[in-house]
Amino acid sequence: QVQLVESGGGLVQTGDSLRLSCTASGRTFSSTAMAWFRQAPGEERDFVASISGNGVSRFYGDSVRGRFTASRDNAKNTMYLQMNNLKPEDSAVYYCAAGDWPNSDRRLYRYWGQGTQVTVSS
Repeated sequence: QVQLVESGGGLVQTGDSLRLSCTASGRTFSSTAMAWFRQAPGEERDFVASISGNGVSRFYGDSVRGRFTASRDNAKNTMYLQMNNLKPEDSAVYYCAAGDWPNSDRRLYRYWGQGTQVTVSS
């Protein structure tokens, strides 16, 4: 069993930056692939970014590539999402997820956090 807790969401303006955190417990963190997904009202939960256990492999969704950066600190059991140049369309609940390998398919992640709201005003 893995417990995930996200933090760092909030209300920002267009062009601002924000950093989300996801702290994990219950499993060897360094061997766990992690990911960020987001879900806006009435929309599906979309892939944002994923990162391998050692942090070497990273993948991004098309809409965030070049603006968002996923990273992790295995000593702190924490994954981060640095979000720069935020846009109103980035507004959503952001979820972290844990799985066996980094990928963009939400069905392959067994463990999920409760989510943190990000709202970007225009």
